[in-house]
Amino acid sequence: MKIEFTKMHGLGNDFVVIDAIRQEIELSAEQIRFIADRNFGIGCDQILLVALAEHSNADFRYRIFNADGSEVAQCGNGARCFARFVRDKKLSYKDNILVDTHSGQLLLSFNDDGLITVNMGKPRHKPALIPLKTEQEEKFYTVDVDGVEKAFGAVSLGNPHAVLQVTDINSPIESLGEALESHPFFPERANIGFMQIVDRTHVKLRVFERGTGETLACGSGACAAVVIGIEHKLLDNDVTVQLPGGALNIHWTGRDFPVFMTGPAVKVFEGSIEL
Repeated sequence: MKIEFTKMHGLGNDFVVIDAIRQEIELSAEQIRFIADRNFGIGCDQILLVALAEHSNADFRYRIFNADGSEVAQCGNGARCFARFVRDKKLSYKDNILVDTHSGQLLLSFNDDGLITVNMGKPRHKPALIPLKTEQEEKFYTVDVDGVEKAFGAVSLGNPHAVLQVTDINSPIESLGEALESHPFFPERANIGFMQIVDRTHVKLRVFERGTGETLACGSGACAAVVIGIEHKLLDNDVTVQLPGGALNIHWTGRDFPVFMTGPAVKVFEGSIEL
């Protein structure tokens, strides 16, 4: 089976984007892992499928697969690349594109400056909706990691996020990120963010993503960090999030309002692969 693809990235968070409308696509977990492999395949953090909409009010369906073959419900950087892809491929000329995802619908909007804004929807705070293995919503949750209690805020942006505040973003996070990502407290695993607050409108962030490991940028992780920072009264409503791959602008008014993420989407190259 020969598949046409486009390699794209959002701040270095890289994707293989596949048109599943003009091509008949059904990928196995093994094929997904092969495509994502940086030595033997194309190489990427996630694979994105552009498919036909499920609901009549939507323009497309947006599907996301991690490098380990698992399907997930949300990817903010991928959503911007999705929007750029459908315009580049002349699948849509709309300035506002509504897409179906496993966690609801997203609105993707083109800005005059070339950046793309994603309405990420309303954050979910209840433990059952994140999900967490607890019934009571807390400002901070704690779990034991190798005999040490770790405190974090948690929220869902269509996928589960835990955010820890750190004093130095350059401190080692790999082992802690890996331990927390698969901790039993997170029944569906979680994306683990490490946030250093510079001031009320600027944070630095690194994210250890479930099924992928640390990435250069995580859009939903940036949204989650800002939501938790605002909930803890540490941040204003408009925040620049500096990730290893670049900056995202996040806006959130507060509970019962959606989060808006603005940033770039870049095409790297196009090609085909035999599976």
